[in-house]
Amino acid sequence: MAVLTENDIRKLFNEKVLMEKGEFYLEKDMILTPSARTYLADKNIIIRTDHLEDKTRYQTESVRMKKDKENITNKETEMEIEKQKEEIYETLFGITLHEKPEHMTHLRGNLLVFKDNGRIALRGAIDTLESEIILAQIAAQKEGSMKLVDDLEEVIRFIRGLLRSEVSGEPVVEFQLQGLDAKDMREQSHHPSKYFGIKHFLPTYKHGEMVAHLNKLRTLARRTELIAFKAFKTDENKVERVDIIRAFNRLSSLFWIMMFKYMTDKYKS
Repeated sequence: MAVLTENDIRKLFNEKVLMEKGEFYLEKDMILTPSARTYLADKNIIIRTDHLEDKTRYQTESVRMKKDKENITNKETEMEIEKQKEEIYETLFGITLHEKPEHMTHLRGNLLVFKDNGRIALRGAIDTLESEIILAQIAAQKEGSMKLVDDLEEVIRFIRGLLRSEVSGEPVVEFQLQGLDAKDMREQSHHPSKYFGIKHFLPTYKHGEMVAHLNKLRTLARRTELIAFKAFKTDENKVERVDIIRAFNRLSSLFWIMMFKYMTDKYKS
C-alpha cells in the first residue's frame, strides 16, 4: 500500500510529471494524505479514478480511506497520516496558519507568501517565457526550420532548470547553449559583424514572423532578468542569486544570436 504525501506530489509537480490543470490517476493501491489532496486542488489537478475496472472505483473517498487505513500495519506510515491531517503553514512574518488563505501561495514546502511576492512573480515570468518559446517553435516547425525548433527546445530545458534552481536554492552550474558558454554569448551578441557578417539592426515587420518571435523572446528574457533582480534585491540593497540573474541576461544575448543566425540563413535545411 503506497501512501503519497504532499511532498511526494510536489516532487512530481516540480519534475513536470504533473502539470497545473492536469490529471492525476489514483491507483487502487494508493492513498493520498489530506494535504496532498489539498495541493492537487490548489493546482487545479483533477484526481481521476474512473480508469479502475473493479468496484473500488465506486466507493466514496471516506470508505476507501477507512479501509486502506485498517490495512496499514506500518506504524510510521500511520503517524505520517495523523500528522498530515492538521497541516501547519509558516509565513515570512512569523505567523503560523492552519489553513491556506486564497491570497497566499507556497514559496517552498509549507512556507506561504503573498501572491505578489517577488519570487512568485519570477516564476510567473518564467512560465510566460516558456509559453512564448513554444509558440515560436510552432512557427518554426511550420516553415520547416527544425534546427531552430531544436535550439528552442534546448532553451526550454535550460529555463526549466533555472526554475528548479530557484525553488530548491541550488546554484546554477556553468552552462552552454548551442555550443556557446556565457562568455561566448556575450561576445557574439555584441559583435555580430565579426561572427555573422551583419550589423545590429532594429527589428521591423519586414524581417518576417520568425524574427518577430525571436525578438519577443529576447525582450521577455530581459524582462525576466529585471523581475529576478527585483525578487533577489534585499532591503539592505544587496543582491542574492546573481547566478539566476546572469543566466537570464545571457539568454537575452542568445536570442540576439538566434536572430543573427536566422537572418544569415543558418537555420535553413
